[in-house]
Amino acid sequence: MMSKAEGIIIRTTDYGETNKIVTLYTKEFGKIGLMARGAKKPKNPLSAVSQVLFYGLCLFSKSRGLGVLYQAETLNPFRSIRENIEKMGHAAVILELTDRLTEDGRPSQGHYHLLRDTLLLMEKGTDPAVLSSMYALKMMPLAGIDPELGRCIHCGNKKEHYLFSISEGGFLCADCAKLDEYALVMSRTVQKLLPLIRAVPLDRLGKVSLKAKTIGEIVSIIYAYYEQNAGIKLRSRRFIEQLSKFDQMND
Repeated sequence: MMSKAEGIIIRTTDYGETNKIVTLYTKEFGKIGLMARGAKKPKNPLSAVSQVLFYGLCLFSKSRGLGVLYQAETLNPFRSIRENIEKMGHAAVILELTDRLTEDGRPSQGHYHLLRDTLLLMEKGTDPAVLSSMYALKMMPLAGIDPELGRCIHCGNKKEHYLFSISEGGFLCADCAKLDEYALVMSRTVQKLLPLIRAVPLDRLGKVSLKAKTIGEIVSIIYAYYEQNAGIKLRSRRFIEQLSKFDQMND
């Protein structure tokens, strides 16, 4: 049975000498695997569209196992992202998180729109580091690790200042800090930004930009939390870390 759907390719795998398996995330069908026959041949029509970060309309047959991709039409080439190494790094984080946290054949209109709209905002110029951090925070409930960012996770009281406890699952006030000797000290700015970034709708984000120190603090909390509580260590994060070190060496 032939199907047509809007989707984003979040992963590709070479298969044999000429074929590729593409992992397509769609609103209607969720995450699906498709065989793109001949996609490794430069002159094949599927060669240009069987790439990570492709966004467009796809014509395919769907089955219990691998389906088959027949045609694809680009809706947005994400040229700005592809031509910028920093943007591409953060887009890779977003795609890997999507792949790691979603199940095959489980559609979610909300998750699809979050993925698509995050990438469209990045293409338009919104800070890629802010967007990837925002996406990671908004995907935490799907991983079953949504932290408490509004009050102390232990006593439930609202305070002016908190530490962040990775093991306890969110904010800890000074009175309860003894529960986690490894709780992370946060700046007041980060303490205010974490719940704001998680809650704010994408269409109200605008072209916000944060200082490198601030976004670095947010990122270290987010990915340490993913690693310890969901067992997820993103391969794509290594590239961004290496890029950051390179930038610091050239400052």
